Amino acid sequence: MAFLATIPTNETSSLPKYFYTFKTSYKCHQSNKIIFNKIQPTKATNTSIITLPIKLQENTITFSKPQNLVFPNFHFQEYMVSKANKINTALDDAVPLQNPIKIHEAMRYSLLAGGKRIRPILCLAACELVGGYESTAIPMACAVEMIHTMSLIHDDLPCMDNDDLRRGKPTNHKYFGEETAVLAGDALLSLAFEHVAAKTRDVAHQRVLQAIVELGSAVGSEGLVAGQIVDLLSEGKDLSVDELEYIHVHKTSKLLEAAVVCGAIIGGGDAIEVERLRKYARYIGLLFQVVDDILDVTKSSEELGKTAGKDLASNKATYPRLMGIEKAKEFACELVAKAAEELGWFDESRASPLYHLAGYIASREN
Repeated sequence: MAFLATIPTNETSSLPKYFYTFKTSYKCHQSNKIIFNKIQPTKATNTSIITLPIKLQENTITFSKPQNLVFPNFHFQEYMVSKANKINTALDDAVPLQNPIKIHEAMRYSLLAGGKRIRPILCLAACELVGGYESTAIPMACAVEMIHTMSLIHDDLPCMDNDDLRRGKPTNHKYFGEETAVLAGDALLSLAFEHVAAKTRDVAHQRVLQAIVELGSAVGSEGLVAGQIVDLLSEGKDLSVDELEYIHVHKTSKLLEAAVVCGAIIGGGDAIEVERLRKYARYIGLLFQVVDDILDVTKSSEELGKTAGKDLASNKATYPRLMGIEKAKEFACELVAKAAEELGWFDESRASPLYHLAGYIASREN
């Protein structure tokens, strides 16, 4: 398995900013818990537990690099609600209901339809991790969500995945018609870049430009579009795990990666910090898709808020199909561990949201 062999690295021989000589372990238990441990011989083990409802066999991974995985008292649910509320308010302001009414109704219909807001929250968390301010990253966070919404609108079209349900509601083309849905997605894509360029404040122009380039590359013919076209061309074909990984790294991981990397760039992160966060994001981006594949065969349409079992019905390659359910769950466990390893080089209090977000992605049920 390639296992993200294409992730760029920027390693140095110097010690990281936060260096600890503790042995770190990551466990996926039969008790359905993910536990991040930091073990110091002279002290009791500190742990922070994130529930993982996916049942996993005992699987312990010991990291070879020094890590710092102790969480402070962090209220993750409160954090998610607070960030999501700020993002929802900013999105509402960014796309007012104005003429032409129909196109703006269609844009708002999908953009404000709810959702977990994982990508924009990751953007804000990465910005704050490297010492930036939330307010500076809000425009970028909104742009990422606009692009994500565009991809959902287009992905649901009859010529693509042909889906009728999204976030528990009729898909955009079912409600407004295919022509309007295509235009609504186009409008959100163009607005995303306009919004970042026009609304970002108190950030060096070079950093804004760098972030825009990063975001653009994640969406184009070497990013999301690459994954989408290969996915379409692969329907009904037998794929290897490496080929499936290519599809999902591009179709799903690239935009999630851009959310994290752009947040770090806007927040003032240096090259090493940005590359560590890139690797973290690539792991959790693939994790998101592995879990998605598992949920598609284990949950109902009502539970998912979208049509369940579509991948199986259309004979698409998925991780459970190629690896089996148990091996897919073990792979998800390994991806969380790899993501956590990249965060071990950062201050634990600032990195706490990203640790918990990795666990949240692993444990989500829709």
